[in-house]
Amino acid sequence: MIKSLVKTSFAKMGLAVFRAGKSYAQDGLFTRHGGHFRRDPAFRAAYERGVRASHGVDPAFEWRIHVALWAAQTSLRVDGDFVECGVNAGFVSSAIMQKLDWNAVGRRFYLIDTFAGPVLAQFSKEEIEKQRDAIARQAIEAGAYVTDIERIRKNFAEWRNATVVQGAVPEVLEEIPFGPVAFLHIDLNCALPEKSALEFFWDRLSPGAIVLLDDYAYAGHECQRDAIEDTARQRGASVLSLPTGQGLIIR
Repeated sequence: MIKSLVKTSFAKMGLAVFRAGKSYAQDGLFTRHGGHFRRDPAFRAAYERGVRASHGVDPAFEWRIHVALWAAQTSLRVDGDFVECGVNAGFVSSAIMQKLDWNAVGRRFYLIDTFAGPVLAQFSKEEIEKQRDAIARQAIEAGAYVTDIERIRKNFAEWRNATVVQGAVPEVLEEIPFGPVAFLHIDLNCALPEKSALEFFWDRLSPGAIVLLDDYAYAGHECQRDAIEDTARQRGASVLSLPTGQGLIIR
């Protein structure tokens, strides 16, 4: 009787009743809809390859990887290489290369990171007031950022045309001979380099290229969101906000 009344009340409010085993609850996303992709063998292999890149650490963000795999697969429709600004252990990019069978793709994947964590001097006054620099510093001290560049190179060694680049965005970008870009993943955890990356690559993006923003809609990353929105708006583009916390732009 009580369960029936609860369900009726929820239905009147337009709310779904979640059942154990039939819902998705990870990474700030709670839904009963569309989690069938998690059972797909190709998805499982890609996700497990990401876990291997992280030396067994599973951040429990399957839907976020699902979005990244879709974006990367769709990007193959247009000309250009792939770029990731903010690699860390290489979870996302490893999953993508596993899913796309990267050695058969014939494109280059540039993997750009300081491999020392975010550049603390890049945080704005507003971000410092919001403690974003303190959070980054704590993460660095806790070992959340991979600083062993040889570990990174070893992880990507199985794939031809996977180019690991160590350096800070935006300065390091001028040193790389980019051609057209089909896929750009930005995950730098700081507004200035994310805005700079989008500005740098905008005219290099092929028509139809996809930009995936890891933290665009994520709680606590509003400064990054505002910087990206401003940059996109100036170029006549808009950002799709996703419930995973990601953002998506189609050039």
